[in-house]
Amino acid sequence: MIELKEVTKEYSKGISALNGVNLKVEKGEFVFIVGDSGSGKSTLIRLIMKELDPTSGTIIVNGQNLNRMKHRKIPMYRRRLGVVFQDFRLLKDRNIYENIAFAQRVTEVPTRVIKKKVPAALSLVGLAQKYKSFPRELSGGEQQRVAIARAIVNEPAILLADEPTGNLDPTNSWEIMKLLEEANDRGTTVLVVTHNQEIVNEMKKRVVTMKKGVIVSDEKKGGYK
Repeated sequence: MIELKEVTKEYSKGISALNGVNLKVEKGEFVFIVGDSGSGKSTLIRLIMKELDPTSGTIIVNGQNLNRMKHRKIPMYRRRLGVVFQDFRLLKDRNIYENIAFAQRVTEVPTRVIKKKVPAALSLVGLAQKYKSFPRELSGGEQQRVAIARAIVNEPAILLADEPTGNLDPTNSWEIMKLLEEANDRGTTVLVVTHNQEIVNEMKKRVVTMKKGVIVSDEKKGGYK
């Protein structure tokens, strides 16, 4: 599903964000990636998204070798990933329905399908009533739920979440994690980069800990100290 083999990423000569990383994530897994700032967590996510290319090593996602992927194929590849960021990244001038429909229109989904899928995704995140609202009218927790609805509407095989609870209070953070867990229960592979120790320790998932660009531990039902 996702495999990194001896992956190194140098931003400038001699300074490695990742250093010889090996990681395998099977289909349907839920994995936390934890570590201090500068440990390489976000670089890892950006490499999987193909926002960055590795300096050396191989990355294989869904059977595709990202090193060999042609530039014109990248947008189509990214559309098969669901991505959730700390800062929501919603389109401010469009209502909630349009924000989620936009994710489908770029993949040329027929309008009749969009009319079914968007309300279904909003229902899954508990925002069916707010489809006409604009992002500025929603709380941070609600905006992140919209971002998750947008990430799951295309039924991605993989969902990547980079600090999804970074701007949220504890109650909203737990709600967001529940939504990610539900997506995982439906068969989506979920990778979550986080600093939130309480959530990681409580959820008892696989935990990959990074430090200075290397993986220092990988535990089946791990914790985060």
